[in-house]
Amino acid sequence: MSALTQEAVFAWPKAELHCHLDGSLRLSTMLELARQQGKTSLLPADSEAGLHDVLLQIDHSETLEAFLAWFRYSIPLMQSKDALRRIAYELAEDNAKENVRYLEVRFGPILHTEEGLTLEEVLNAVLDGLRAAERDFNIRTGLIVCGLRDRFESASLRQAELAVAYKDKGVVAFDLAGGEAGNPSKHHLHAFYYARNNLLNLTCHAGENWGPDSIKQAIFYCGAHRIGHGITLRQDPALMQYVVNHQVPLEICPTSNVQTHVVESFEAHPVATYVNAGIPVTINTDNRLFSRTTVTDELWRVHQHCGISEPQLRKIVHNGFRHAFLPWHEKQDLLAAIRQDLPEIASTSKSTT
Repeated sequence: MSALTQEAVFAWPKAELHCHLDGSLRLSTMLELARQQGKTSLLPADSEAGLHDVLLQIDHSETLEAFLAWFRYSIPLMQSKDALRRIAYELAEDNAKENVRYLEVRFGPILHTEEGLTLEEVLNAVLDGLRAAERDFNIRTGLIVCGLRDRFESASLRQAELAVAYKDKGVVAFDLAGGEAGNPSKHHLHAFYYARNNLLNLTCHAGENWGPDSIKQAIFYCGAHRIGHGITLRQDPALMQYVVNHQVPLEICPTSNVQTHVVESFEAHPVATYVNAGIPVTINTDNRLFSRTTVTDELWRVHQHCGISEPQLRKIVHNGFRHAFLPWHEKQDLLAAIRQDLPEIASTSKSTT
């Protein structure tokens, strides 16, 4: 068998389960929107090359909170329906171009109401952009609504209510995002309970830059079906075994984890530990702009630098489809299409549910 190449991974059908809308703009779109909106003074540079050079500084973020501060450049540009629709459309288009067949986009609608839009107008604009991309490209999308750890629980509950109201209109799950330090997920229980009681899928950022107790809260307090990141899981062997036993998927974003210094390097990343233990790992971008990456790039990096073999990489790709927040019959249709294009992926796992 010939050695795996990055071009081959590019051609594989793929799924992306952890991608933030407000961290995944095109540089050219940021500049154009800033000029259209009279907000060029908000950006740290006035050219794509200049913005690219400034964004290199993200790699030196000392904490997750410092990394999240970079969103101050994108969110102010995303306060109109046209901008939101365009950014969602382009994100799906960019994914489709690297053969991502299923994309879950997540964001906090409350962050986009600063200039008068209602939560519903924000959500409708993003969904409209994603639907248009589905019509134009070979891609299926789902939207995840995020509550925010640093806001009052009432704000998270409002986001959960919004997510439930759009459950059959493109929203596939509820999430809690933001800096973990000092903002435990158990302070947002009512939001998670409301979403769960209305049969909505749940994921939760946890164990990104905080210990395994954050993961415990996400699973046992909030009822999360998937864990966003989960990097600190290995610090609690008993909890790790529980995750293995119950097959709780991890949404791992390697480049982002290195940028935020959750891990020192790709070589020090625990992804291989989790894969070897039997945890259903998925590989994702987190933010295509701020992490300057793609799904293909992330998969290739864990293969090249994290000790993930080619068979394991194929299984990881398959996990992305297996653990997508899709109705069962739609997931089966998607998996059937993938078997036709790349039967080796499906053959790495006995289960297709």
